[in-house]
Amino acid sequence: MTALLRQRGFLPTASIRSQLMKLENLEEVLNCASDVGFEKGFLTHEILESMVNVWNLRTTENNKKTPVTAVREAAPILGRTIAPIGTPEPLDLKFRNNLPDWNTADFSENASDAPSDILVHYDITGNSITEGKMSDITACFTDRLQSIRKMIIQNSRLPRTPTEISRLHAESSRYQGYENKAVAIGLVNEPRYTKNGHLMWRLEDETGELTCLLTKRKGDDRDRAQEQILEAGLMPDDVLGVSGTFSQTGDLFYVDDLHFPMEASHKKASAEHGISVAFLSDIHVGSKTFLEAQWHKMVRWFHSDPLAKTIKYLILSGDCVDGVGIYPGQDSELSIPDLFGQYAEFARLLELLPEWVECVMLPGNHDAVRPAEPQPTFAKDIQQDYNTTTFVGNPCDFSLHGVRLLSYHGKSIDDFVAGLRNVTYADPVEAMRQMLRRRHLAPQWGGKTPLSPEPEDGLVIREVPDIFVTGHVHGHACVDFKGTTLICSSTWQDQTSYQRMLGFQPKPCMLTIVNLKSHATTAIPFA
Repeated sequence: MTALLRQRGFLPTASIRSQLMKLENLEEVLNCASDVGFEKGFLTHEILESMVNVWNLRTTENNKKTPVTAVREAAPILGRTIAPIGTPEPLDLKFRNNLPDWNTADFSENASDAPSDILVHYDITGNSITEGKMSDITACFTDRLQSIRKMIIQNSRLPRTPTEISRLHAESSRYQGYENKAVAIGLVNEPRYTKNGHLMWRLEDETGELTCLLTKRKGDDRDRAQEQILEAGLMPDDVLGVSGTFSQTGDLFYVDDLHFPMEASHKKASAEHGISVAFLSDIHVGSKTFLEAQWHKMVRWFHSDPLAKTIKYLILSGDCVDGVGIYPGQDSELSIPDLFGQYAEFARLLELLPEWVECVMLPGNHDAVRPAEPQPTFAKDIQQDYNTTTFVGNPCDFSLHGVRLLSYHGKSIDDFVAGLRNVTYADPVEAMRQMLRRRHLAPQWGGKTPLSPEPEDGLVIREVPDIFVTGHVHGHACVDFKGTTLICSSTWQDQTSYQRMLGFQPKPCMLTIVNLKSHATTAIPFA
């Protein structure tokens, strides 16, 4: 079905996917698109019903259930309610039907049986001291280079001790040929491809610069790790190590191997209590595309399902409201035009959750905080409307019952998509892998992510987390990467006009759940 729709350029809305699957003559119904003036784009329930009516007029078979009957029986034309004005009526759903299976042994303890245990390791709130001067920028990059250099030396198999770049230049004749390799660690500047597909960049440390070349090899000389770097590229301001040799003239450094700070593997910590943590992001309360009816479905599930009773913490990774003045023309897309009204409404929605659920809330690029990362948490006049909520900055490194979490809204995913060839919005988890590999959340200065030059770079991943969570891109994923659980939190917002223009379909209303003791994971759909 998906291939047939894609071939014709039809993008079905989420509310009619199940209806399409029930059509016995789907291809014949789609052939009626031109009769109703539909060429390509988003296929809504109204367009589908018009196409089915045309097909019914053409067919002469009697006593046979027609596709329109199947459409109407599949859903009573309620569809998806988008930001209703009044309170949505409760829907009589059996939440245990058609939901992902889970093992009781993996989710073994009710949240109310465990005490609260939240320990914050890093949060910029109250600790930002930068004045934005050149000295602050220099201090920030110096801290980044020194911190990640130590990780590379500790975690990578360097062929020898790294040498300062100025000294390598002075002794370049020693490092010509394959017998004696040089090693340097520094910041990547201006990565670019040559016309032959080779990768060039300048590597900078405190003493000088090195012009590096990673060549595209053929046949037996090919190295899979190097091929992956050539396929993906490098991010500006990455910190990495290189080993190789100089050219005969000494002005070019031929790279044999690259060395990143990522550890080979990570052993997860397990909590003593078998309670769970759930993850959401990008709720966008105040937008006309906020899915309020689906929020109330989730609230009912929290009050009735046995799995929900194990959830002690709900992590909200930014953009909980849509904000005001975030982009041109936003006013026409808001159901709540007042910023404080949006935060008050979200506080009301959180109050509907059971009392055993504690929230951890951090800001994103739509929130009422400074745009530069790391971002401090919300102002006190916003916090006062919320109960049982811990407010933290973005990013935040914290532990729940000894299990280490790194929560980051994920604005820099935009830079990774623009900078690396193998990262796309369809697979944002790849950006998270690259962040962990580099041990930095947003390496590029001057890109799509505004950065605050703190003397201590607050975006360095100083400890590998057991759980790493982002949001921002309105996707959904939950995978394991070298012992760390990577979670791309789902949104609670339907497709926006901007996403429609780009042809991007979000994955809304998926509640990701991780048990802190067993590290078992599951995702509950509410769309």
